[in-house]
Amino acid sequence: MAEKWTNHKNEINLVNPANKRNIDVIVVGTGLAGGSAAATLAELGYNVKTFCYQDSPRRAHSIAAQGGINASKNYQGDGDSDYRLFHDTIKGGDYRAREANTYRLAEVSGNIIDQCVAQGVPFAREYGGYLDNRSFGGVLVSRTFYAKGQTGQQLLLGAYSAMNRQINRGKIQSFNRHEMLELVVVDGKARGIIARNLATGELERHAAHAVVIASGGYGNIFFLSTNAMGSNVTASWKIHKKGAYFANPCYTQIHPTCIPVSGDFQSKLTLMSESLRNDGRIWVPKKLEDAEAIRNGTKKPKDLSEEERDYYLERRYPSFGNLVPRDVASRAAKERCDAGFGVNRTGQAVFLDFASAIERYGKEQASIHGNYNPTKEEITKYGREVIKAKYGNLFQMYEKIVDQNPYETPMMIYPAVHYTMGGVWVDYNLESTIPGCYVIGEANFSDHGANRLGASALMQGLADGYFVLPYTIGDYLSKDIRTGTIPTDSKEFEEAERSVRETLEKLVNNKGKHSVDYYHKKLGHIMWEKCGMARNAKDLKEAMDEIRALREDFWKNVKVPGDMDGMNAELEKATRVADYLELGELFAKDALHRNESCGGHFRIEYQTEEGEALRDDENFMYVAAWEYTGDPRESVLHKEDLNYEYIEVQTRSYK
Repeated sequence: MAEKWTNHKNEINLVNPANKRNIDVIVVGTGLAGGSAAATLAELGYNVKTFCYQDSPRRAHSIAAQGGINASKNYQGDGDSDYRLFHDTIKGGDYRAREANTYRLAEVSGNIIDQCVAQGVPFAREYGGYLDNRSFGGVLVSRTFYAKGQTGQQLLLGAYSAMNRQINRGKIQSFNRHEMLELVVVDGKARGIIARNLATGELERHAAHAVVIASGGYGNIFFLSTNAMGSNVTASWKIHKKGAYFANPCYTQIHPTCIPVSGDFQSKLTLMSESLRNDGRIWVPKKLEDAEAIRNGTKKPKDLSEEERDYYLERRYPSFGNLVPRDVASRAAKERCDAGFGVNRTGQAVFLDFASAIERYGKEQASIHGNYNPTKEEITKYGREVIKAKYGNLFQMYEKIVDQNPYETPMMIYPAVHYTMGGVWVDYNLESTIPGCYVIGEANFSDHGANRLGASALMQGLADGYFVLPYTIGDYLSKDIRTGTIPTDSKEFEEAERSVRETLEKLVNNKGKHSVDYYHKKLGHIMWEKCGMARNAKDLKEAMDEIRALREDFWKNVKVPGDMDGMNAELEKATRVADYLELGELFAKDALHRNESCGGHFRIEYQTEEGEALRDDENFMYVAAWEYTGDPRESVLHKEDLNYEYIEVQTRSYK
């Protein structure tokens, strides 16, 4: 296993530098995966076209990642290694990830940090100047590199600067405010896309020898999520309908530390970084009457003594405490709130408390300053300064949204949809079942199994973009050195553009009575209530029927104001929601067929006596790759068996 990636690179075909100048590559999405891939491919000599719906690649949703990026550097000397990172990732994914891809991810993780430091990414450093690390959920070491609470932003600026260098050289053509609406397949190979200029409404044909999809995940299918409002599944879904298998769509991550829903008119949710669980302790009142008093406002959280608080993660999982994986922490919070111990007005929140950390750091800093008998006020002052240095921007964000000072009163948090482990099926080369169509980052399924560990999304995106795809795509493109320029006047391009135009015309000419958001919210409600943190066969069957009925009503009664020949934000939303209404049915079908609980997929019929996920390795240790047949309900299942040769499959435990 340790030699597989090296041997693979030694055996695959390469493209001569002189020939790379004659090969075009399209990259859809310019977040960490797409931006790093585009910059690296252009650096190698390929001609690259990038597409993003934002007005700049700097606005990709990767910018919202807060807590950090994992790498097995072992700078802390705490026993970390490539194998331990590989093991933690496989275990965290509940033994539902492909072994070879996950080991490669761990193997190249250290290179990512070196690359980003060379770009000038301002990672946090210790007093002596060495890069600092902190811990994330599901591990017993400190391997997460971070830049305060802005790690995604700083990493994206690094990738963007690399892109800009290639744009300046003329090796990257950047098409901002463009959205891919169709994949063009010629003679069975991906040869281009149809994109809509979101500023003018014009449909454009773009040809290339290969197409790379790096458009992120589909968490917005739930309407309320921590994703950016514009994040969508359209690029991935379009290639699925052209022949790319869609793998494990039901594997969705619910992040345990998000600002709770505040009302019916909310349009998105806000993440509070998992890094806060390094120092924050999660609790609810031990007594139901205390929880009710806090909800009613007759008691404040600080009124409860330590003995009156239930630090339920520390109680249930003593080895990992507050740093259990996200799926475990999310279900535990739901269980406490469902039992009546929720602490906000809706009863859907738990506390994340930093009082202990402030006191601990305050005493340590007082000692460093030579103050060996500090007052309580001095301890609090010193402690808050440390917390501010580590998490200041997160605390500021929380206070602006909630209007409460988290230095003085505990944060209120609740799980929310955050990430999707499912995605387009890819092989070891990151190629989909459509030759020449590659999928990287969150858009593919390959590395995380049924649950992603914190700080691993940035790792996968940059690993795919900087260190995997640039090697593997050459193996395919080596066969295209004599192909020449791909023409855009072929019947395949004409048919693809005609199909897109007909869909857009149908939407703008539909004289319906409901807005796009009306349908998106209804879909989100179905998904959250029946395909969310806890699922069962009855709800999933109902969800499939309800989503199908909603989709039919959408095409009859949706109203899209304006026309298609210009900027039209409602039309953009309509095409995305139309895709979600198809994916939603496949999502429920996938969850229904998987009669087990694993990671983020929790079927209440399949759980242990202690309420933990109960896997069925004998019948479901496989990747479920779905082939589109014209109707999501009739999708055909293809199974990729998961064989573990270098890791022992066990019942996952964090106790």
